[in-house]
Amino acid sequence: MDERLCSIALSQISKISLHDLKHILDVAHSASVLFENQTDIQAVVPDINPNAVNAFKLESQHALEIAKYELDYAESKDIKVLNFFDVSYPDRLRECHDAPVVLFYLGNANLNTCKVISIVGTRHCSQYGKDICRLFISDLQRYYPDVLIVSGLAYGIDINAHKAALDSNMPTVGVLAHGMDRIYPALHRQVASNMTNRGGLLTEYITGTTPERINFLRRNRIIAGMSDCTIVVESASHGGSLVTADLATSYHREVMAFPGRVYDKYSEGCNRLIIAQKAIAIQNAEDLINAMCWENTLLNNKTNDGQMDLFVELSEDETKIIKILQECDDKQINSIVNDTGWNYSKVSSLLFELEMKGIVSITGGAHYRLVK
Repeated sequence: MDERLCSIALSQISKISLHDLKHILDVAHSASVLFENQTDIQAVVPDINPNAVNAFKLESQHALEIAKYELDYAESKDIKVLNFFDVSYPDRLRECHDAPVVLFYLGNANLNTCKVISIVGTRHCSQYGKDICRLFISDLQRYYPDVLIVSGLAYGIDINAHKAALDSNMPTVGVLAHGMDRIYPALHRQVASNMTNRGGLLTEYITGTTPERINFLRRNRIIAGMSDCTIVVESASHGGSLVTADLATSYHREVMAFPGRVYDKYSEGCNRLIIAQKAIAIQNAEDLINAMCWENTLLNNKTNDGQMDLFVELSEDETKIIKILQECDDKQINSIVNDTGWNYSKVSSLLFELEMKGIVSITGGAHYRLVK
């Protein structure tokens, strides 16, 4: 059976929690094998929650009917259906315990590019917030023009971050709280269209899904989960951007915030994050780069005609990992596992050896980079 079809169907079984779905896929390694063995799903996942077994029996056939329609719609609109094991599925997001079973993606940006940041904030942003988006992203472009900028296409900081990325010719992805058959708010339709040519639109929701409040809260986990760090630009004392920041922290990702004036309503959330040491205060792109331990150059620009080989003996496998890091000087361990095709234990062991040899260093969120 088509893995995409079965992944969509699995996501539509409403009485199975995201946590249980993640566990089922971790054990089964495939959505299609579940439907191929739907009469005895416990043979595939022995420790499956009994409630999940019942839900699967009751809902699987209807879920497949929904999935067939969604797959046809996606193919007719050139929308990519990214199942959990698809190489294009965001590796960073896959690590999260509540990652979606399937994603619908319209665009051309690499969701697993070396550096991904999310920029979030209030829907009622001031000119100060707009200026930060424009100046910060323009500044960042001078250092790293290929950083992927992720946000939620909402009013305020979100749309200003997307626009600033497009103006700086940087890729930007909007995570939607509804299906791909609509754009909300409609006022952002043209920006969304432009983003599909320089970035993309991403959602876990099927067509017909309306932008309900709960959907916005759920989509925040995707914004935080697919990013190396979340940057809060302006926020009141409560709001969705602070939820996104909390989610990023729970995923062991960095959180940063732009401070504002003490008595400004929409700087209160950022200032409190910084005071509580839940976020690093930043003022510009260089602050972000330093906090993330990003480098400007690759290893082949830092060594002199392969002198490293004169002093350090490297195995063939270690050399392969170094070549991967030469292509991207900051990479998450699960991305390296995906690139090599090796298991997690082997990659972890090799990275440890390279760290002991002083060739790589580890940064936040199990990211590895080459040492100068």
